[in-house]
Amino acid sequence: MRVLVTGFEPFGGEADNPTVAALAALAAAAPAHPGIAVTTRVLPVDFARASEALEAAVRAADPAAVIALGLAAGRREVTPERAAINIADARIADNAGAQPIDEPLEPGGPAGAFATLPIKAITADLRAAHIPAAVSQTAGTYVCNAVFYRLMRVCQDLGARGGRAPAAGFVHVPHTRDMDQERIAAAVLRCVLTTAAHVRSGRPDLRAAGGAEA
Repeated sequence: MRVLVTGFEPFGGEADNPTVAALAALAAAAPAHPGIAVTTRVLPVDFARASEALEAAVRAADPAAVIALGLAAGRREVTPERAAINIADARIADNAGAQPIDEPLEPGGPAGAFATLPIKAITADLRAAHIPAAVSQTAGTYVCNAVFYRLMRVCQDLGARGGRAPAAGFVHVPHTRDMDQERIAAAVLRCVLTTAAHVRSGRPDLRAAGGAEA
């Protein structure tokens, strides 16, 4: 089965983005797992271009699953995201200098879209591997959220047209100041393997507590 995994270029004045190195490590590790073909793409941190690049990658790869990765500086856990929301509200400008504030990503579109990745199972498997992880309820309002929202809308469109709607969603990883690159790479590989196992078997996500009080 083919799995598309995307990351992002550096942004916000950072010299690197750990998702880029994680994609390289994933591509190197994937051949050791027969039956899984991994395609990777690095997306621009650009509201106008990132979502279009994501959609093009999905349609070209025809994957069974898509995992979009992003950097959440300040978090100390790997966080599979539950939902994307139809809003752009950028605290800082993107790499093209755009800074949308309170703008819909898709005028007239749904208020939100839920991941179809097995986010609870991914979280449990990461914890079992001693990698700090937790379900996150929101992907923010920056380019990560914009890509996540477009991803789910593209998948919905594929399903509506009678094609295969891949299991899809978004996973934030910490900065290397808070989690070393080797552990981030191991987490990304585990996300892929857990997702592939669930897609192949058709079993539902793990039913476990993963909510938040605030």
